Amino acid sequence: MTGPHLLEVKDLTVDFLSLGGAFRATSGVSFHVDAGETLVILGESGSGKSVSASAVMGLIDTPPGDICAGTVAYRGRDLSSLFEGERRDLNGRRIAMIFQDPLSHLNPVYTIGWQLEEVFTVHGVASGAEARQRAVEILGRVGIPEPEKRIDQYPHQFSGGQRQRIMIGMAIALRPEILIADEPTTALDVSVQAQILELLKKLQAEDGLAIIMITHDLEVAANMADRVIVMKSGRIVEEGEARAVFENPAHSYTRTLINALPHADDRAPPRPARPAGKPILEVKNIDKFYTLSSGIFAKPARLHAVKNLSFDVAAGETIGIVGESGSGKSTVARVLLGLNEASGGEALFHGRDVLKMDRKQLLAFRRKVQMVFQDPYSSMNPRMTVFDIVSEPWRIHKDILEKTRWRDRVTELLGLVGLNPEHAKRYPHQFSGGQRQRIAIARALACDPELVVCDEAVSALDVSVQVQVIDLLAELRDRLGLAYIFITHDLPIVRHFADRIIVMKSGEIVEHATTEEIFRNPQHAYTRQLINAAPKPKWQTAADAA
Repeated sequence: MTGPHLLEVKDLTVDFLSLGGAFRATSGVSFHVDAGETLVILGESGSGKSVSASAVMGLIDTPPGDICAGTVAYRGRDLSSLFEGERRDLNGRRIAMIFQDPLSHLNPVYTIGWQLEEVFTVHGVASGAEARQRAVEILGRVGIPEPEKRIDQYPHQFSGGQRQRIMIGMAIALRPEILIADEPTTALDVSVQAQILELLKKLQAEDGLAIIMITHDLEVAANMADRVIVMKSGRIVEEGEARAVFENPAHSYTRTLINALPHADDRAPPRPARPAGKPILEVKNIDKFYTLSSGIFAKPARLHAVKNLSFDVAAGETIGIVGESGSGKSTVARVLLGLNEASGGEALFHGRDVLKMDRKQLLAFRRKVQMVFQDPYSSMNPRMTVFDIVSEPWRIHKDILEKTRWRDRVTELLGLVGLNPEHAKRYPHQFSGGQRQRIAIARALACDPELVVCDEAVSALDVSVQVQVIDLLAELRDRLGLAYIFITHDLPIVRHFADRIIVMKSGEIVEHATTEEIFRNPQHAYTRQLINAAPKPKWQTAADAA
């Protein structure tokens, strides 16, 4: 091309200061993007991809951050030369950004309309009735139904996908030329994710947007990218046209990421059938109602969260429960563990109804049924060492293990999940997300359980770490004869791991079959919708449309 790129980053090097000294977050990072193009910056946690995006937006706080070297240029002009007012005007008008978690970036005490109108008033574009009308138009443009009515609602009154649409609306309100999307679909269900990706493509086609997308999700990257940059430890290890990078990766790290990716389509190898044993858990006709308060004088409403649910789990078997947010899958887990009361039905563990157990009986039951949560960091006491965390069940169930054997058993459990004995002395913040999940698994194994309930246990992890944890769970299943109830919205992961799958929608089971039957010949329209919503490579969708 002739002339400068729309946006060009050259040799960007960013350090962050900490008590332990300077940490280099990016080193010599260079890339560019032009109008109508989508550049995806791909990498795992800590790779430097989000730091690069923050540097483009001028969001690196000094201190602790320090841009040691490099330039960020918009249409050939070095952005570091801009005065504060010029930079503030550029952000929003010319370059805008959407973030991963919209709820933490939308002000909970102001209506959506007020926050959208503020975009126009701050930049002097419109005010009063005109700003409100523009806000209504933006909501309609990003697919919020009945925008005239919903403009006066608050962030908590919208679903996660709708909140992300609102964030996109705020970002494109002033018709910027460049949109930076930092993990915009990470926390969303697969069908909502597909809707957001299609919305971004639609807006790009209408406005000629240049999009820089930051993600660790390879399928999202392949679906969106014209060009791809792969980052590792603050450096670019590979870059090129998207199809070339994904179909013929040159760097070993890129190959590792691609090979680690489980698939929800026909590329996945068929799962071998596992012989079904005698059920250890039989769930029969479980119902769960919640009472919702609508105000002081309003009649309380009832939400039927789980409806007439029945299934069983055999020793050594993995049952996957799949569904989107609000489907009732996590409520099932809480009911089965006695954390929530059921409204009806029974759950028989070795013939004894869990739902009718007293406190002492529940304590004994929970020795045999343990849970691994989505976010291991929030389920651990940050002031406890790993030794204290893993040995905590023995303080509760005092008859499991003599105290003189605790240290040896902790060492044994850490080894079982791939950690070292010296890790026992450390604290949760000193570990990566994948390591923390291994610690959570070790804690769950401390009681020698027969059944482990995993509630979105790998959804917050990078793809290569996801596969490591799933492989660990499978190894423990084979070695110890564990049974799992594996709750997830991630279809490729559940195909990789489960023997049978339950598909839930609005509190009900809509399909229940072996994993291969679900994926090879789904019977219910909702199951087919979930499978078809998985992102497909951009070049494949273009070929299908031709």
